[in-house]
Amino acid sequence: MKPWKTFAAAATLAVLSASAAFAARTDLVLGMPLEPPHLDPTAGAAAAIDEVLYANVFEGLTRIGASGEVLPALAESWTVSEDGKTYTFKLHTGVKFHDGSDFGAEDVKFSLDRARAADSTNAQKGLFAAIEAVEIVDPATVNVTLKTPQGAFLYNMGWGDAVIVAPESAATNKEKPVGTGPFKFDNWAKGSAITIVKNPDYWGTPALLERAEFRIVPDAAAAIPALLSGDVQAFPNMNVGDALPQVQADPRFKVVIGATEGETILATNNKKPPFDQLKVRQAIAHAIDRKAIIDGASSGLGTPIGSHFSPANEAYIDLTGTYPHDIAKAKALLKEAGLENGFSATLKLPPVTYARDGGQIIASQLREIGINLEIIPVEWADWLSQVFTDKNYDLSIVSHTEPNDIDIYARKDYYFNYDNPAFDKVIAELNLTSDDAKRTALYQQAQKILADDAVNGFLFELPKIGIWDAKVEGLWENSPIQANDLTKVKWVD
Repeated sequence: MKPWKTFAAAATLAVLSASAAFAARTDLVLGMPLEPPHLDPTAGAAAAIDEVLYANVFEGLTRIGASGEVLPALAESWTVSEDGKTYTFKLHTGVKFHDGSDFGAEDVKFSLDRARAADSTNAQKGLFAAIEAVEIVDPATVNVTLKTPQGAFLYNMGWGDAVIVAPESAATNKEKPVGTGPFKFDNWAKGSAITIVKNPDYWGTPALLERAEFRIVPDAAAAIPALLSGDVQAFPNMNVGDALPQVQADPRFKVVIGATEGETILATNNKKPPFDQLKVRQAIAHAIDRKAIIDGASSGLGTPIGSHFSPANEAYIDLTGTYPHDIAKAKALLKEAGLENGFSATLKLPPVTYARDGGQIIASQLREIGINLEIIPVEWADWLSQVFTDKNYDLSIVSHTEPNDIDIYARKDYYFNYDNPAFDKVIAELNLTSDDAKRTALYQQAQKILADDAVNGFLFELPKIGIWDAKVEGLWENSPIQANDLTKVKWVD
């Protein structure tokens, strides 16, 4: 080879090598503590389902944005009738499901009718209770008529439980999810990881990542080494424990502490004696020391709450003083309830750290007033079965990460077993109200009723501790909905 050709070849090779070295990565491994029980957002209550699939694989008529706003999704626009009861959705055209089938009005009707059917397995069936009828106008237009106006209807249609599925694939979505989103399901190595890949035929703005893997990392002892080694590049919501200062001091990582919609509660079976007595629930509320629980169960980062409402919401009111920490008052209330000598109960704890650590602290606090708790650790699937579905429990600890979900206390079959007609009346009025000022007043009434009734032990708002490689951009700072939206995530130099 002539010298000039040798030089040119070497130069070309150097340029190609440099380009490869500086090319932005297009893959991402995210760590998450809990594995989903299945992969169908319309058929399960576990937050981990949405954390993988929401906005990535599945889409709804609307979607919730990073700031909690309602955005168009499969519906490009909508109009509302003067009486507030009929929503006309104009759908995007040219949209296909990942199996190649066409998306259209029939899929919207199928999904909404399926979610509100008598035999529906949707965990948030109440979201669809206001729907009177779903009518196909043409392949790209759907009318949804409500029984009464509902101020939160567009917001409700942005939940993961309201994503649109196809009749051809709905039955198999638990194992092989088929949506319309910018990513397609690729593989689920159970117990290990779930992988999604870029959808080359996506109807909207293409994803910037080619591949994302959601790796199951159940505890901090494994999470920290995985992060420091680069094996996992992002933990959108990390159990970092005492290692937080170490990670914050490391320039390789970005630490973003944000807010969630996760009301962390001491869930209480309100129909099971002696928890059916208000004085007993009030005694528990007085015995709880929120600061100690927050310090021990959320690295001191949780925000104390006194009712089931996020402090990030403009309608929030601070009700933490309703039942201040007061052991003497707690003991007096138990005595008034005829339980001066205390009693024993069970505390079923799911595997998340805030529950397991918080459970130990609460058990110690309640022991001071004579309540002896038997701690029963359960796996997530067992918690969903025993506590959430069968209501076979006394007390439990869990974060409710669904947005603006105070209305769950009006559901007669909900696992708290709470029943208060005054509260139900407020929620019914809220559902009929679209004026923001009136809705705020009603939200505040609802918060006050729950706080006064000590329905649950209201502990703290779960913080979102996001830690990821400093070169990763686009992950959410806050969690207005239980999601890891990867639609704008990319690597930068």
